[in-house]
Amino acid sequence: MMTLDEWQRQGAYLTVDGQQIFIRHAGDKSAPALLLIHGYPSASWDWEGMWNALTERYYVITLDMLGFGLSDKPKNARYLISEQADICQAVLRQCGVSDYHILAHDYGDTVAQELLSRQVHTDNEFYIGSVCFLNGGLFPETHKPILIQKLLISPLGPLVTKLITKQKFARSLQRVFGPSTPPTPDVIDTLWQLLTHNEGLAVMHKLINYMPQRKQYRKRWVGAIIKSTIPVKLIAGAKDPISGQHMMDHYRTLIPNANVTEMPMLGHYPQIEDAGAITTAYLQFRDSV
Repeated sequence: MMTLDEWQRQGAYLTVDGQQIFIRHAGDKSAPALLLIHGYPSASWDWEGMWNALTERYYVITLDMLGFGLSDKPKNARYLISEQADICQAVLRQCGVSDYHILAHDYGDTVAQELLSRQVHTDNEFYIGSVCFLNGGLFPETHKPILIQKLLISPLGPLVTKLITKQKFARSLQRVFGPSTPPTPDVIDTLWQLLTHNEGLAVMHKLINYMPQRKQYRKRWVGAIIKSTIPVKLIAGAKDPISGQHMMDHYRTLIPNANVTEMPMLGHYPQIEDAGAITTAYLQFRDSV
């Protein structure tokens, strides 16, 4: 496992709208570009287990979105999904990329849906060749938030952030990982470091505003998947209580010609729980595109 120090050393910072955004990019710049978009409340380090295999095939770009990981976490930001999509496009622009593919997880799925909707509804400078979603709340009607998420979105959110401890965070992680693939102490330590970096706990209740945004923009974001003419894939852990088997079943009923790979024993963080299996499934998808 790549340590957070190693991950950070191999990255860099870009200034986007006055904010410092941590990015990593590697691989042959002439290869197809792949944007990795992380989930809540973690960061780009989630992809470390897949990084080497992906960079052998693609020019891979990832970032810690605003409010996450090693990036700035301003307390006065609105943390709109549309703004996170703008940041992703700014990073792509700085890397000289206009044609790219997306692999996203959780919160990143929603950002990917916004990026995809821009392609469906408007002409712009970017072209997405394919999208692969991992576990995430693609449909607000199937999203089952755990207790800490419900508390953070409530009026008690600012108070709740002050009461979160590493032990409570670890318990929440253990509930959403697969029962046979629990988070290791190193994973818990790293995700906690990323969460608390730059006083990150203080903005958790603002970041979770993605939940009402999913309801507000459901037509746009679900419609982007339904109306998209590019290959779209879902790879998901069935044991995820937030967006597992029930979400995959709903996906199949809503999405025409749904392309789904189920990971029966994995939970909410499939790329951490079994990076090799997710890499294999993703590469099979890309080979079929």
